[in-house]
Amino acid sequence: MSVIAEIIDTLEYKVEKLFEKSKGLEKNNQELQLELARAVQIIQKQSEEMEALKKQYETLKIANSLLGSDNNKRETKLKINSLIREIDYCIAQLSD
Repeated sequence: MSVIAEIIDTLEYKVEKLFEKSKGLEKNNQELQLELARAVQIIQKQSEEMEALKKQYETLKIANSLLGSDNNKRETKLKINSLIREIDYCIAQLSD
């Protein structure tokens, strides 16, 4: 009987260790999920900031070329022509 009792004790000990390890892994998983959620929020915020900065950069390039800079004159002319076409299209739509 003592051999069976030792086997049961050993089995209980191993099961207890497995439960402890399982709880530790669950806690670690929750912490990692929170960290991932925070990282996703940071990435989203940085992406939004990057898009805003890109728009601001484009605006500054256009403004700079309007002030007489030779660097971006072609781009500015193309943008102005695009805007004029859009305005003409809107006027045509209103005329109909």
